[in-house]
Amino acid sequence: MILEESPPAQWLLLIHQLPTKPAYFRVKIWRRLQGIGAVAVKSTVYALPASAETQEDFAWLLKEIVAGGGEAMVCEARLIDGLSDDQARALFDTARDLDYEAVTKEARVIAAKLDTASAQEDGSDARTQVRRLRKRLADIVMIDFFGATGRLTAESLIATLEARIAKDHEMSKGHGQTAQQAIPNLRDRIWVTRKGVHIDRIACTWLIRRFIDPNAVIRFEAGKDYVPKDGELRFDMFEGEFTHEGDRCSFEVLLSRAGLSDPALQAIGEIIHDIDLKDGKFGREEATGIAHLIAGIAMANQDDAQRIAQGTPVFDNLYQYFCKKRR
Repeated sequence: MILEESPPAQWLLLIHQLPTKPAYFRVKIWRRLQGIGAVAVKSTVYALPASAETQEDFAWLLKEIVAGGGEAMVCEARLIDGLSDDQARALFDTARDLDYEAVTKEARVIAAKLDTASAQEDGSDARTQVRRLRKRLADIVMIDFFGATGRLTAESLIATLEARIAKDHEMSKGHGQTAQQAIPNLRDRIWVTRKGVHIDRIACTWLIRRFIDPNAVIRFEAGKDYVPKDGELRFDMFEGEFTHEGDRCSFEVLLSRAGLSDPALQAIGEIIHDIDLKDGKFGREEATGIAHLIAGIAMANQDDAQRIAQGTPVFDNLYQYFCKKRR
């Protein structure tokens, strides 16, 4: 089957020149640009993916710039040379990942405080902080146009905090029992993940087909707002059945939920964790080399199936290495 080439992405560009004074006006416009999720492609040129909503955001900002004594214009553009659509999307993902990373760090600080006796004695402050963090995350999601990977970690950490606070509250009322999440049948299923697979999703696909569901059908969908069909299992997706939980990446969650305790797989899980979460938790010396190898595969192949096909031998060999290493 020959697939038709998708049309080039359309972008909106805001080109502006601001007055040198007052200084606060320049800061105000910069904050407004950050608030609507625009990224700089040149020093005075900001981009947004074209839509009715983003066009309205730029239109209001243009009026604000002109009213403040500056100059601005908004144009619709198609990238031809110098900057590709994928590179432009990467700029947005990088910006949002930085936002998600800030949320993740704050969530971990709150979790550490909950481990102290004083935090356990009074959880009201933690509840207030988590509610504020949830609102901050929601604001970031609104401008996460292409589904940056950092959302999964931030979302799972906040969800874990919320569950922990709720559990502590119930425990204080004498209701200590919680329901265990049922593990669904994992054989002969349709597995769904986000397009643009990278380290965690490539490794998860290898794990599923190699050790969990040899007959698995893998589908790649737009991660944002995807509505699952009956019988589908989602991995490394927002609200998926197998995704980031707390400070564990999706590969680690799959290992745990599928009951896979093979030390070689556990070692691979530590490598995936260090690459995906970038927190250096396990300090695996192999992480840098594997990260570069998978990044090279992703750069050389736009098609997800090709990335999986070329990534699979990497993890096959890595698994054999750890199996023989422990003998």
